[in-house]
Amino acid sequence: MNDTGRPQDLPLSNPRADRVRDVAKLAGRPARLKRGQFLAEGPQAVREALKLHQQRLTDGAPGVVTEVFASAACLDRFPEFEELAEGTNARLATDDVLAAMADTVNPQGIIAVCRFIDVALEEVLDAGPRLIAVLCQVRDPGNAGTVLRAADSAGADAVILTGSSVDIYNPKAVRSTAGSLFHLPVVLGADVTELAEACRARGIGILAADGYGSLNLDALQDGNARRRLTGDSTRSAYDLEKPTAWLFGNEAQGLSQAELDLADHRVAVPVYGAAESLNLGTAATVCLYASARSQHLPAAVPAN
Repeated sequence: MNDTGRPQDLPLSNPRADRVRDVAKLAGRPARLKRGQFLAEGPQAVREALKLHQQRLTDGAPGVVTEVFASAACLDRFPEFEELAEGTNARLATDDVLAAMADTVNPQGIIAVCRFIDVALEEVLDAGPRLIAVLCQVRDPGNAGTVLRAADSAGADAVILTGSSVDIYNPKAVRSTAGSLFHLPVVLGADVTELAEACRARGIGILAADGYGSLNLDALQDGNARRRLTGDSTRSAYDLEKPTAWLFGNEAQGLSQAELDLADHRVAVPVYGAAESLNLGTAATVCLYASARSQHLPAAVPAN
């Protein structure tokens, strides 16, 4: 870095250089697993990765980002990256080099090499979570990233992927999270049966998102809101304000029977129009926000 914080080396300009090829290999899972690293591409993802990196350094923990490659035009447009990249190996690179490194056809001028950031299941559960999204056999990277982004938006405490789910470090999955991958804990390779047992031991309820479920999500929300706002003592089948882990299933088959059997209840999102069903990302968003809204409702104010 020079005194302005901008990388002072001449830009990497050879798209066939060994270092460029080495970075590009992280688009493939074998290289990611071998090196424990993945790519964050584009200003939004890299910005959030660098924010987490700086926060961890402040906390005395290892950083997240090891290298940053950016075009001069990108740094002109987003000058904050020069400060955020302090403490990393930052290099200028030409557009041709960035295109050779990136998984996308049209990279957005900046790429970061990041260390794996997933955490252990026990770390998540022992922190007393109130809302968890669990992806069971979800294999599409775009869908996994979209659900993770929805979980982040709904204020969930963690996202857990079972062992048969997609690699969340897949470049498409990382892009689909729009930076949310760096905002909340993610657990990989969980056994859903062990997860259910651990949740129950900690008083965390388990709901399965199921189009054929006997419970109607809207009815649960309405009943919960009525009790919270009016002090109505009527009980419902499930209190959405309690700590909850939502199970979301495979894009094509949904949750398996074994996965459904692990849940306390199967909950259906009502479809009022002619569509056969909702896609995974939309259904997960609706379910997570239903819990989030219920958990954030104020308690009833006693009458004078």
